[in-house]
Amino acid sequence: MTRPVLFIALDSYPNRVYHAAAMDQATTAPFPETDAVDLSIAGMTCAACATRIEKVLNKMPGVTASVNFAAEKARIRYCPGTDLSSIIAAVRRAGYDAREIAGSSREEEKTRQAAAYRRDLTLFWISVGLTLPFIAQMVLVFLGRGHEEILPLWLQLALATPIQFWIGKRFYVGAWHALRGGGANMDVLIALGTSMAYFYSAAVVVLGLHHHVYFEASAAIITLILMGKILEAQAKAKTSAAIEELIKLQPKTARIERGGDIVEVEIAQVRVGDIFIVRPGESVPVDGTVIDGESSINEAMLTGESLPVTKQSGAKVFAATLNQQGLLKCRATGVGKDTALAAIIRLVEEAQESKAPIQRLADVISGIFVPMVVVIAAFTLAGWWWFSNDFTSALINAVAVLVIACPCALGLATPTAVMVGSGAGARAGVLIKNATALEHAGKIDTLVVDKTGTLTVGRPEATDLVALGAASQDFVIRIAATLESGSEHPLARAILDRAAAMNIVPGRMSAFQAVPGKGVQAWIDGLPAALGSPRFITGLGIAVDVGKTAALQSQGKTVIVVAHDAKAIGLIAIADPLRPTSRAAMERLSRLGIDVIMLTGDNQVTAQSIAAQAGISHFEAEVLPQHKAERVHQLKQQGRVVGMVGDGVNDAPALAAADVSFAIGAGSDVAIHAADITLMRNDLMSVVDAISLSRSTLGKIKQNLFFAFIYNVLGIPLAAIGMLNPVIAGAAMALSSVSVVSNSLLLKRWKPVKA
Repeated sequence: MTRPVLFIALDSYPNRVYHAAAMDQATTAPFPETDAVDLSIAGMTCAACATRIEKVLNKMPGVTASVNFAAEKARIRYCPGTDLSSIIAAVRRAGYDAREIAGSSREEEKTRQAAAYRRDLTLFWISVGLTLPFIAQMVLVFLGRGHEEILPLWLQLALATPIQFWIGKRFYVGAWHALRGGGANMDVLIALGTSMAYFYSAAVVVLGLHHHVYFEASAAIITLILMGKILEAQAKAKTSAAIEELIKLQPKTARIERGGDIVEVEIAQVRVGDIFIVRPGESVPVDGTVIDGESSINEAMLTGESLPVTKQSGAKVFAATLNQQGLLKCRATGVGKDTALAAIIRLVEEAQESKAPIQRLADVISGIFVPMVVVIAAFTLAGWWWFSNDFTSALINAVAVLVIACPCALGLATPTAVMVGSGAGARAGVLIKNATALEHAGKIDTLVVDKTGTLTVGRPEATDLVALGAASQDFVIRIAATLESGSEHPLARAILDRAAAMNIVPGRMSAFQAVPGKGVQAWIDGLPAALGSPRFITGLGIAVDVGKTAALQSQGKTVIVVAHDAKAIGLIAIADPLRPTSRAAMERLSRLGIDVIMLTGDNQVTAQSIAAQAGISHFEAEVLPQHKAERVHQLKQQGRVVGMVGDGVNDAPALAAADVSFAIGAGSDVAIHAADITLMRNDLMSVVDAISLSRSTLGKIKQNLFFAFIYNVLGIPLAAIGMLNPVIAGAAMALSSVSVVSNSLLLKRWKPVKA
């Protein structure tokens, strides 16, 4: 069996180009511009409700809707000019309530949900009180300590009636709205099943017939289902805990410098450009740039990395990160919805509200589930009555069929797992844009990875400083820094950083001349000096130590020769080193069953050196950067599931071509928009985390769907052949949804991989 293959594409650092066209390709969708809004949906009782609302909204011109039953939300995209009120009105005509979710209304929505939960809890305990006499009668009969009708029939009718029509009113209302809208949901099944048991029993009492009554069945079914809904609501609330945790991180106030004084203001009053103060132990209120002070900040909530990050003048700080020691003065650069935290919350919410492809089968079944169950119940009633000539038994078996059926578990199987999985990813610094990416990431067998800033640190460093002849290292770096002073080229920056680390101050020069792509010349201390590639220095008639130069080049490093007074005085080797965890990440990927092939634009010698450092045994050299997307397409044509990791800018064509794209090193809006998954840490181990999380989430989804399908596949036939009491069927139905949500919550145990 051929093992899966991982391709790593490396581009030569000096040749790195940022293409505007590539950015456009990555960030511009091939669809008309649309607005988006989130609606809170009230009144859904099962997946069939969500399916019904989707159908209603998607029939509207210019509107695309995705309804998440677990989150009780709808993500609506609509063309500009479409009236939002007409969308909300369409939802209400379908029998449900809808409200727009905005920042100001989030707390109102939580308050409304808490009030609804308390109301349901009160009704449940009232229902329990009214049902207990029936349960006591059933227990005594089962123990043989009483006859079947211990409670007077008139008392049974009196106890069952408020349960049926007051506490159970919701089922009638929901069924009416569903039927009026041309659909059917769980409410139809519950209302139909309990009504059959109740009205049959009521007729026996009113008409004085000598038949057994089944008030206990209708009462117990309603009570148990209400209990299931309460437990389900509790469990569902835990699935969105990640969002709530992120929202709680947002500071409420900020200390702003106004007129020379420090004043504390509401966070909503902070504006871009304001100067704010962060004291030790306080959270950063908004995104900003440090203008004074030095401290270390815990950015674990942003990146999942527990180690603090040093901040000094010019460094970026982000809202909700924790200042640990020094006092910082910062200038606000992002406030409100423009902070990195707000972007994370939006991404997590969008992921939780999206649908995974694996959910399509459940949606199709949910759409036809209730009518099928009603038909099966009708055949059960007719069949039992025909063959046994016992209407009572036929009725009870039909009721059992109606109440055992549960489309809720099918509807909750996928979204609850996606909600918990995406929340777990956010805590680990893995931001998943949609459920499709979450599902497909675990199926990746080929991964194309950009080098600079991804596999490597992304910042060239002067790794070797070799003095030649009588020159000292300090003298070599002083001449080199003087020649490169003022340059912003990445290689020049590496030399200047090395000089700063050695406390070497550049000198003065004159008659400066740059030869693009080769090197520079100038006069320093009254003598000619030059810096550049070995070929450039040799071209000036200066001898270069070929042996030492070749030794450094064989390690995959760029060698700069420094000359002074017509002699080569030193060599500076510059490299973009691998990240400390890159090799460990390659090993982890290999253990996941993925072989690694490196694609690079470098020459054979350099490619071989870098491959050895990363622990990669197969590589391809001299692959041009613009051919990355072509290689992705070729791999996909071979039947592979291809992922791409890059910075989201010049790698945009390959990111767009891949089945799943990862942006490493978050903070770039382009990266966030271009990639399906944003990795907040500059660490390839996060790719391993994303794949691991995807596989764990997909496993939970498959388990949930299996439980939901097997429950109905076994439960409905057992009820139809008379092997399930309606009360037991009701209890099983109530607990099926709870079991699915509880299984999804086990994903909270997932932990990111440690290098």
